[in-house]
Amino acid sequence: MSASDRGTLEKLLILAYTTPDYSGEPASQFTSYVNPNEITLSYEMEYDAAQGSGTTGSRMNFKKMKPGDLALTFFLDGTGANGERIDVQQKIEEFQTVTGYNGDIHRPNYLKVSWGTLTVKRCVLKSASIAYKLFQPNGIPLRAVITASFTDNSDDTTRVAMAQDQSPDLTHLRVIKAGDKLPVLCNEIYGDPRLYLRVAEANGIDDFRNILPGMRIFFPPLEK
Repeated sequence: MSASDRGTLEKLLILAYTTPDYSGEPASQFTSYVNPNEITLSYEMEYDAAQGSGTTGSRMNFKKMKPGDLALTFFLDGTGANGERIDVQQKIEEFQTVTGYNGDIHRPNYLKVSWGTLTVKRCVLKSASIAYKLFQPNGIPLRAVITASFTDNSDDTTRVAMAQDQSPDLTHLRVIKAGDKLPVLCNEIYGDPRLYLRVAEANGIDDFRNILPGMRIFFPPLEK
């Protein structure tokens, strides 16, 4: 039985980019210490209320989907009670570096948040708060909770496509399980198994037959 079949723990991942089109390799990344036990996705539709003369009701004409928000809470424990001892302050600074202001581009980084088979979300940090819960006698923090809110950074076309779970207009992240085949996955996502070579090229995979359980593969927007 493979590690994937036994339920290997996948950590939530935040990737930082310096370009608005998210091109190239990530500049940095943050991996959660303990996965959030709750993820809140909020979104809002915008309508025009069209009311006919002499009527009391109105017809709601859809205009667009507004940028949505993603709320996450990260728990950090430096006591070793979770089986791994970490430097809490160092982990917090890592989060701030990845999600915060980047002097090289004079703005916060462009982010991708992904976890398991969830659709990759393109976003930017909207707000964050850090609550320190436990300290050593010398003041070094041992436990902390980061509460972060991210706002959607997709264009309007992508936001509309997000209403469709398997839309090929979105970038998907899949964690490979035992028995997965790249052409089959391409057929599920794009409706065309022949796109496997382009997906392999996008991920730097030389042999599409040699994809192993636990690998993360991105399925970018592709035209048939």
